[in-house]
Amino acid sequence: MKVSEIMKERTAFSFEVFPPKADQPIEPLFGVIDRLTEQFRPDFISCTYGAGGTNKGRSAEICDYIVKQGNTIPLSHFTCIGNTRQDVSDIVGEYIGFGVSNFLLMRGDYPPGQTGTGGDFTHADTLIKYVREQCPDIGIAAACYPEKHITAPSMDYDIAFMRSKQDNGADLFMTQLCFDVDNYRRFVDMVRAANIALPMSVGIMPVLAKDATIRMAVSNGCSIPAGLAEIMGKYGDNAEDFRKAGKEWTVGLMYKYLAAGAEGLHIYTLNKHDDVADIVQWSGLRKR
Repeated sequence: MKVSEIMKERTAFSFEVFPPKADQPIEPLFGVIDRLTEQFRPDFISCTYGAGGTNKGRSAEICDYIVKQGNTIPLSHFTCIGNTRQDVSDIVGEYIGFGVSNFLLMRGDYPPGQTGTGGDFTHADTLIKYVREQCPDIGIAAACYPEKHITAPSMDYDIAFMRSKQDNGADLFMTQLCFDVDNYRRFVDMVRAANIALPMSVGIMPVLAKDATIRMAVSNGCSIPAGLAEIMGKYGDNAEDFRKAGKEWTVGLMYKYLAAGAEGLHIYTLNKHDDVADIVQWSGLRKR
């Protein structure tokens, strides 16, 4: 089933995981997936892979596990980095062969020392066009950035690329993390004014540690709103107090996004169970 079809029926609820490094066991992540899906029955789980295309094999293994587990459906990330047209046809075909029917297609981050993708596709819109032509029946998600991509020269430039992704075959958008819902609302107004009509699932980054939250915001060009800054000032020197307050703040963020009309909530699990389970249960959006 396409994720976009789910979003036509209801607000989608989903998780994101990432493959462990090659020298680390994969079984603990399988355990996290088992527990989260058995407890909360997400509509789908997305799986990333490493910068520069690393860990592709483990991403495929995780998606295959989700298919066989049967509690939800996988959505696989796939980038332009290092991929020829033949690579794309072969790899996407392999995923489809073991039951994956939804993909998030992105340009991806350039590998260190490179200034291009090193493949046949320069931007996500052309990758989307090619995959849509090759595989007309699959679900294709595209990335979007409520506070613009950190490398984009302007918001108008970024939204023009969104329109191209839509016109070339994407059927939903998934946002980068955004802590400021007011910025998201302004972004949605601009997107809809540009005749971009696809549903959007909002990326939710759990607030669990002060330094990590700041690092993620800075590296992605995201602002920190006043309410979150207050938590950092009040609890930043006490890790446990900050974690509790941060989880409570994350629950509030989820409800703000629902009030703003988000068609989906996509929680970055950071491959953790307990903290994510607390957030979901405290929200009341899914029961154990």
